[in-house]
Amino acid sequence: MVDKPQWLIREDAGTSVLVALALRQLLGIRAPEDLPALRGLEVRPPDAAEVDDALEKQWREYWDMTVEPRAHRSEVPLDLVEGFDTLIALPTTGAEELRAAIIPHAQTVLHYAQRAHNRYVDSVSSSGGAYRAYASAIAEFERDIGRRAHSFELNVQVLPFTQRGIWWIGSLSVAVTDGLRRDVVAFDAAMRPVIAELA
Repeated sequence: MVDKPQWLIREDAGTSVLVALALRQLLGIRAPEDLPALRGLEVRPPDAAEVDDALEKQWREYWDMTVEPRAHRSEVPLDLVEGFDTLIALPTTGAEELRAAIIPHAQTVLHYAQRAHNRYVDSVSSSGGAYRAYASAIAEFERDIGRRAHSFELNVQVLPFTQRGIWWIGSLSVAVTDGLRRDVVAFDAAMRPVIAELA
């Protein structure tokens, strides 16, 4: 018997991803350039001082480790950051600016991330059918190209962005706006190019 291709899609509004993006917003970090701001969280005023390169670089490394930890392992041991429970572990050396900059924001960021995560959990339990949404997009892709989808893995983060859309945030990870995720037809169409890229 020939093995059928397997696909694995994990969907979440990960608290650690929400924390990282909330910190990005409060610190005024622009990278990744194409990602919009989060709804319901203050945006750093445009006249605030520019973020220094070291801080932005350290945040980028922390972001990559948060989104795809297996692909972005730290060269040095990690240490939990005070005030963030177990949600942030930064390298013991090379992340000093970031560690100092984020500690004052711990309470605001944790509160925001927990609320956003809970809203996602409530919406999933009331709508159900996450598997069905992806299965139909994959079936459509298979019909279009006339073959089975190859085995693949995908992580989907459903986030409260101010703009509607879908963005690659890692080699096997995308972020999608919560509003787009709830729009069955538009979500299906948005997922097709993502599946085509992986399958």
